[in-house]
Amino acid sequence: MNYRTLGKTGFTISEISLGTWQVGGKWGEPFSHANADQILNDAVDAGINFIDTADVYGDGESEKAVGRLVRSRSERIYVATKCGRRLQPHTNEAYQPSVLRAFVEDSLRNMGLETLDLIQLHCPPTDVYYRPEIFELFDRLKEEGKIQHLGVSVEKVEEGLKAIEFPNVTTVQIIFNMFRQRPAELFFTEAAKRNVGIIVRVPLASGMLTGKFSPDTSFSADDHRNFNRQGAAFDQGETFSGVDYETGLAAVDELRTIFPGDANLAPDALRWILTFDAVSCIIPGASKPDHLISNVQASERSAPSSEQITSVKKVYDTYIKNPVHYRW
Repeated sequence: MNYRTLGKTGFTISEISLGTWQVGGKWGEPFSHANADQILNDAVDAGINFIDTADVYGDGESEKAVGRLVRSRSERIYVATKCGRRLQPHTNEAYQPSVLRAFVEDSLRNMGLETLDLIQLHCPPTDVYYRPEIFELFDRLKEEGKIQHLGVSVEKVEEGLKAIEFPNVTTVQIIFNMFRQRPAELFFTEAAKRNVGIIVRVPLASGMLTGKFSPDTSFSADDHRNFNRQGAAFDQGETFSGVDYETGLAAVDELRTIFPGDANLAPDALRWILTFDAVSCIIPGASKPDHLISNVQASERSAPSSEQITSVKKVYDTYIKNPVHYRW
């Protein structure tokens, strides 16, 4: 495993880390603590030392599993969680300092920890980024020892650019992959100027970039890859990175010709992300130990050639850029 610095937090973290949206089972399945415990411990055994979770994952069960891991291991494991998505309705007006404070305290109780290494606003509405009182709250929480650092998880590049204007924002979690390349333009440059760590989420476009899907692949009724393709439940960009399913399959067929010989494209897709120095870490998810093993392989893989990088850009320009590039 290779390690990078997470911006101005100063944390030295594994470049392949772990996101826990589906760590207790695939989307739409009940949370399994036995499965979560195995994946989390296997991750640490593989050299992963940064775990990203959220209070809404498994309705708090994911946080409990992560906390149990941290308390049971001797290694230094950095814990990041998120708050805000429990708000119903999830609106700008619902974001209030007192409510967010309560969410942070709930997360501490869920995990059995005294402090959070990183707390992140969980894809708040755009208007929240224009409210200094929301960001000032986290200075108070840091003074009280309840958090170490503040970050944000964003849907749009514009939100990331606004967030990093606040000096206490140390990290930005953003969707970036072969199907979502816009962050590598202005945003990566501006984040680097401010020494803001970049956490890459949805790196495999909801599994599309594994190359394992086909027109006949079916998803359960409770899986967002079934019900959220048009953004019915939350931002459409969270599902297949906002790419039309059939278009995504066609683009993946092209990617197979660029990375021949690999039935599983995931390590290549993750290694491509690691060619960007601005990236601090990637947080692919895993619903089974085999997924974790596949993800970790990316850290050991040779970097793609300049010809492969150029070809990936051509696939993006041909299949994906219009209209995805300009939406997020």
